Amino acid sequence: MDLSENKFGNSGVQKLCALLQHQPCNLQILRLSDCSITEEGYAALAEAVKSSHLIELDLRGNDPGASGVKLLTDLLQYPDCKLEKLKLLKSPEAEEACNVLTKVLGTNPLLQTDLNLSGKIKGDSGVKQLSALLKDSHCRPEKLTCVD
Repeated sequence: MDLSENKFGNSGVQKLCALLQHQPCNLQILRLSDCSITEEGYAALAEAVKSSHLIELDLRGNDPGASGVKLLTDLLQYPDCKLEKLKLLKSPEAEEACNVLTKVLGTNPLLQTDLNLSGKIKGDSGVKQLSALLKDSHCRPEKLTCVD
């Protein structure tokens, strides 16, 4: 189901979450990019996705607030969660940078409040990737260290 660019916000997401939790709902792909969803909506989605059949969730272009990304990415550790693909970052460049940094750091940089990249960013391309990631609202480190 693709509901992208509908500005139904948190109240619309909460209604949608009620449907996701209703059995039998076999919806597997849900696209909600640019739907004015904030932290409150992310919290509702995190709860609903736990018991859903969703394998793909696209939330690009929404504002997750301080804890929204963590709520959703924590789901990936939940044993009954079927979610395989979670799209959060707006640009392909930010997605690529996040993937590279996840491999380098061994953890998702979107979940880090203290992001230490000392000795891990090499050359202009690494700096450009980091810049693309930091421009995205989903990347919210409180402290960033990049010295060698």
